[in-house]
Amino acid sequence: MFVLELIYTAPLDAVDAVMPAHVAWLDEQYEKGVFLASGRKNPREGGVILAVAEDRARIENVAAGDPFVTAGVCEYRITEFIATKTAPELERYRETLR
Repeated sequence: MFVLELIYTAPLDAVDAVMPAHVAWLDEQYEKGVFLASGRKNPREGGVILAVAEDRARIENVAAGDPFVTAGVCEYRITEFIATKTAPELERYRETLR
């Protein structure tokens, strides 16, 4: 499982200009089963996405396709973790330590 931290690198008006394309991209990732949750940070200086994929390279590729990235208004910090405990609704994503 991965935590994707979005960090805005441009003023909010530039971020907002790309927001419709970013939201459409988010919707695509949810449809593909890659994203589990997402939202803005408070204060509004970026966002957070909880994601699943077979490996880090796949997540890095997904993040590189974000319109925020291609427009140069944010960068990503990606953290991988092993979800050994979850809410019942996320049970299918539980992992065991290797």
